[in-house]
Amino acid sequence: MSLPIDPLQSVVGEVEGHVAEAGWDQPPQLFALVQTEQLLRAEPQLASTMGLVAGDPASLTPIAQEPLGDAPLDEQLASMVFGEEVLGVVLAHEVLVLPPAAEQAIADVDDVAAAAAEHPERRDVRMVVGVTRGGRSACVLRLRGATPEQDERVTGPDLAPALAGALLATLDES
Repeated sequence: MSLPIDPLQSVVGEVEGHVAEAGWDQPPQLFALVQTEQLLRAEPQLASTMGLVAGDPASLTPIAQEPLGDAPLDEQLASMVFGEEVLGVVLAHEVLVLPPAAEQAIADVDDVAAAAAEHPERRDVRMVVGVTRGGRSACVLRLRGATPEQDERVTGPDLAPALAGALLATLDES
């Protein structure tokens, strides 16, 4: 028996694969999610160019947005609101993570970001988080390995709840 494919988790995985093709050290990338069948009806030429075909009515298509600016990511997301035709959003964002002991060791350093970047126990992580207007979320984390073949990939709905909440707020038109 096969399990049904979750359209949101599927499109988040697709976006992560697309972003991963360009390698590491990329700026944050934002994608609007639209219903594939609606895109086929509204923009048949674009859909043809993208190779989209009719199929599952729940299928979502990611549309890359303009590059984000230099302002802090949380401020940029707080200033965005997507229209009702956008059913969800996906963000790919790279961060550095440290084990708790390492975080404590650099807490009093003047330039925490530089200290974290130079720390021998740091891990580069690409978070690709998607949300829908209905409040569903999906996430793929890619932990950088010594080589691309050694990257680790983790999936789940609640791996980055704060980022999912910030993305969900971009869909709230109130």
